[in-house]
Amino acid sequence: MNINKDLRLASDLRTGITRLVKKLRKQSPTGLQLSLTERSTLALLFHHKSLLPSELAAMEMITNQSMSQVLSHLFDLGFITRTASDTDKRKVIISLTPEGERTLTRVRNERDEWLARAIKETCNPAEQNILKQALAPINKLVDFK
Repeated sequence: MNINKDLRLASDLRTGITRLVKKLRKQSPTGLQLSLTERSTLALLFHHKSLLPSELAAMEMITNQSMSQVLSHLFDLGFITRTASDTDKRKVIISLTPEGERTLTRVRNERDEWLARAIKETCNPAEQNILKQALAPINKLVDFK
């Protein structure tokens, strides 16, 4: 019986989080101009500062050719720069431009503002407290290997 309860909790949590993530993706007018992989690539570049295209492809679990298309679009939008490596001129280092950083920040802010408004308008103070308390175990789940 515990296994069924555990599986039910896992299924319900997965469903709820998936639905929330999908809803959040739609709450940024700025982010709608970019694919999920393009947004994720911007976030990786923000976190790591600069990466090789092959590193980005590996992190996104896509082919180098697919990453090349992603990077071409981001470059055309003015969101990334390509710089030859100092140690190996055959390699290109990818970094965010100031416009790329502003766009990523705008997407995050639009989503955060929507979520803050949704929490305020749909959850009473006790439910808001439950959400705060749920953050620690959710982060443990994210870190589980």
